[in-house]
Amino acid sequence: MDLDSIECVSSSDGFDEDEIHLHHTLHSYSHSHHHPELSATKPRNGNNNSAVAGPTATAPATSVHELLECPVCTNSMYPPIHQCHNGHTLCSTCKTRVHNRCPTCRQELGDIRCLALEKVAESLELPCRYYSLGCPEIFPYYSKLKHEALCNFRPYNCPYAGSECSAVGDIPFLVSHLRDDHKVDMHTGCTFNHRYVKSNPREVENATWMLTVFHCFGQYFCLHFEAFQLGMAPVYMAFLRFMGDENEARTYSYSLEVGGYGRKLIWEGTPRSIRDSHRKVRDSHDGLMIQRNMALFFSGGDRKELKLRVTGRIWKEQNPDAGVCIPNLCS
Repeated sequence: MDLDSIECVSSSDGFDEDEIHLHHTLHSYSHSHHHPELSATKPRNGNNNSAVAGPTATAPATSVHELLECPVCTNSMYPPIHQCHNGHTLCSTCKTRVHNRCPTCRQELGDIRCLALEKVAESLELPCRYYSLGCPEIFPYYSKLKHEALCNFRPYNCPYAGSECSAVGDIPFLVSHLRDDHKVDMHTGCTFNHRYVKSNPREVENATWMLTVFHCFGQYFCLHFEAFQLGMAPVYMAFLRFMGDENEARTYSYSLEVGGYGRKLIWEGTPRSIRDSHRKVRDSHDGLMIQRNMALFFSGGDRKELKLRVTGRIWKEQNPDAGVCIPNLCS
C-alpha cells in the first residue's frame, strides 16, 4: 500500500507547531512462535519476542508439587488427572494432544483417573504462578487458577496493534520492546498534536494502524490511530490505552479532537487498560470515530487526499471523594 505520512508532536504546556515529520508503512508485525507458559516451579526466561520481565525469586517447591506437574505442558494438573497402566500421569488437556498414548512409556492411556493424586492436591497450598513477578499470595491448590486469571502481577501482552507478537512482560520491559523491536515513536508530555495523511483514502486495508507511546504522570499511554473497513466504507478511529491495570487506568481521562472548516468532533473518555486487547477496544468503538465523508470534509481540497489532525490531552483525576480534578500538569 502507499506510504503514509505521520506527524506527531507532544508537549506538556500546549501544542507545538514545529512538527516532527515521521514516515511509517502501516503493516501487521507478526512473529511465528508462541511464548512458553509461566510455571510456579520452573520460571522460564524468553527471548526478545517472548520474555517475562520482573524481579527474581525462589519459589517454594515440594516433591509432591513436582508430581502434580504435567510432563507434557509442565503446568499444574487439575482434575481430571489421568494415568496410564504403569502409573504415569498427565493433565486432561494434554491427553487429547498425545492421542491417548502415554508420553512416558507410550502405552495406551485409556480412561484411568489418578484419584489418589487428586486427593493429595486438595491438601496443598501453593504460591501464585506469578510469584517471580512479585505476587506474595499463597492459595489452596484448587483456588490458584481463579486467582491467577485476575492476578495483578500477571504479565502484560505486547500492545502493538494488529500484530501476533508473543512478547509478554512487565511495563518497563514492554516499553523497551515497543521502542526497540517495533520502532514505535516515544513522546513525553500530556498533550499531543497528531497529523495523519494518506494519498488515497479509498484504499484501506482491513486494518491499517499506527501506535505512539506517550509518557506523562510517570505512566505510559498508547495512542492508537487507525483505519479499518466498517461495512462498505473505511472508518477512522483514535483511542488511548493505559499501560497498566484497569483500576489505575480509571484514574485518568483523556480528550481527542478533530475538525476543520468551522466543525469539530470531540471525544472524552477513560483510557482502556492494555489488559483489553487492541481488537476488543476497537470493536467496541470506544474512542473517536470519524466516518469517511466527514474525514474528507475535514481534509478539504479536492477530497482525494486524507489530511486529519487529531489533537488531545491526558489528565489525572483526583480521588473521586474529593470531587475535583488535578490541574493538567505533567510530572
